[in-house]
Amino acid sequence: MTIRHLKVFIAVAETGKMSAAAEKLYLSQPSVSQAIRELESHYQVLLFERLSKKLFITEAGKRLYSYAKPVVTQFDLIEENMAQEARIQQLRIGGTITVGSSLLPYFIRDLKEACPETLLYSYVNNTRIIEKKILDMELDVAIVEGRIRHPDLVSTPLVHDMLVLACSSHHPFAGKSCLQVQKLAGQDFVMRESGSGTRELFEDFLRRHRLSIRTAFEESSPDAIRNAIKINNCLGVVSIRLLEEDIRQKNIYVFTSPHREWNRLFSFVYHKDKYLSAPLLKLEEIVKSYDDIAYLHSLSGGKLLDS
Repeated sequence: MTIRHLKVFIAVAETGKMSAAAEKLYLSQPSVSQAIRELESHYQVLLFERLSKKLFITEAGKRLYSYAKPVVTQFDLIEENMAQEARIQQLRIGGTITVGSSLLPYFIRDLKEACPETLLYSYVNNTRIIEKKILDMELDVAIVEGRIRHPDLVSTPLVHDMLVLACSSHHPFAGKSCLQVQKLAGQDFVMRESGSGTRELFEDFLRRHRLSIRTAFEESSPDAIRNAIKINNCLGVVSIRLLEEDIRQKNIYVFTSPHREWNRLFSFVYHKDKYLSAPLLKLEEIVKSYDDIAYLHSLSGGKLLDS
C-alpha cells in the first residue's frame, strides 16, 4: 500500500466514478481499478459496492477515507515544503469576494513590485470555499472576511473593515441621519450567498434583534448587489469598501450599525504547517499597511439606532 494507492482511492471516493478519478489523476481507468483492487486485497475489505454500473462507498470505505485524507494532505505538505527552496517561488493567494473586489488587486500589485521573480496566482470565492482550498493545499495563503474555524489554520486579523446598511438615493431611508433598527423588519434585501462571511455576520445581527426581512435577491457578485440596491431599490448589508465610488457620487446612502457591531477585520490565513516563504511574509506586511479604520468611518452617512 502506497500514497499513490491512497490518492487513487480518495479520488474515486470523491468523484464516485473510476473514469472521473482517472481523468482527475491523469491515469488510465484500468490503473485506477487495479489500485482499488490492490487496496481491497491489502486490507481484506470491500471498499466500494458495484451495483448497476454505479459505485457506492461501503462503511469500511468511509472509514478508510477518514484516515487517508489527512495522511495524503500531510504528505503533500511535506513534498511542497521540502521542494520550496529548490524551485521557482510561487504564491497562490486566495481572497474572499469582498476582499477580492476591493483590496486584493492592490495587494497583488504591491507584491509584484516587491517580489518580481515570484509567480503569483489569485483565486476569489466565499470564506467556506477558501478555507477548504487552503486545507486541501490548493492555496498557500488567503485574506478573508469570514470566521475561520478549522484548528489547522492560522488566522491573524490585520485589516479593519465594516459593514453598512446601504440603500439607493431614491429609497425612503436615504438622507436620514438616524434610523431605528426595527424599521428594517419586512424590508426587501439583497443577500450574499450561503457561506459568505458578510452574510453570516448580518444573520447574527438579525437574530440578536429578532428581525425578519424578505430576501428579494441572493447574489455573490458585488456588481449585482450594487445594482439590486440602486436599480431595484433593495436594502443591502455590505462592506463599505465596495461602495466608495457610489457613496461619493451620491448614488448610495449608508448607515453604520449600532455600537459598531458590524465592524470586523480581514484576516491573513494559512495552514499551521505551511512553509513561510519570503513572498508570503512580504504579503503579510503589505496587507497590514492597508489598515485605516478612520478613513472608512469618514465615508459613513447615517446611524442605525436600537429601538
